[in-house]
Amino acid sequence: MKDQQKQKKENLEVEVKDKKNFLKKCKNCEKLIKETEDYKAGWQRAQADYKNLQKEISEMKSEWVRISEQQILEDFIPVYDNFKKAFAHHPKLNNDEMGKKVKNWIDGIGFIMKQFENVLKNYNVEEIKTIGEMFNPEQHEAIGQEDSDKPEHTILKEVDAGYMMKGKIIKVAKVIVAKNKMNYHDEQNEVGPPTKNEQS
Repeated sequence: MKDQQKQKKENLEVEVKDKKNFLKKCKNCEKLIKETEDYKAGWQRAQADYKNLQKEISEMKSEWVRISEQQILEDFIPVYDNFKKAFAHHPKLNNDEMGKKVKNWIDGIGFIMKQFENVLKNYNVEEIKTIGEMFNPEQHEAIGQEDSDKPEHTILKEVDAGYMMKGKIIKVAKVIVAKNKMNYHDEQNEVGPPTKNEQS
């Protein structure tokens, strides 16, 4: 055991001695060491820059995909809206043979419309709530008002559906909102200038 420790000590002394002899012989060691450290630091910076570039490119690709998806969906949504409007005005059903055929047709179209809805859901697209909700200028566009017993600015009708994608508005909903009857009549019955009888 002691012999092993002694051998290790001797080897270490030889290694230190060799290093000192090398440094004595090397005239530009300090300069070479500094250049080596500079090269190493430069390589580390380049590696970090490359990793940052990879991250930036990955984020840009994700953004390009998102923009492409949104553009396609924005083109698709008006078609879906028109499809819904057409479906809402389907023919009335009778109990005769023709009525049964019409019902089968309505069921088939309803199934297709459900498929459209599922496509939108798969891309995190949801319809903006309207009827019964309070008007929100960030989500709704009021294109008219109607008298109502409901609180003022309550949405009464949906004229055109609105949509959100991952919480971002891609199409505002066009709506009709409630106009308080009291306010309406107050505006219509504004006090005008006094009549001759009122002056006398």
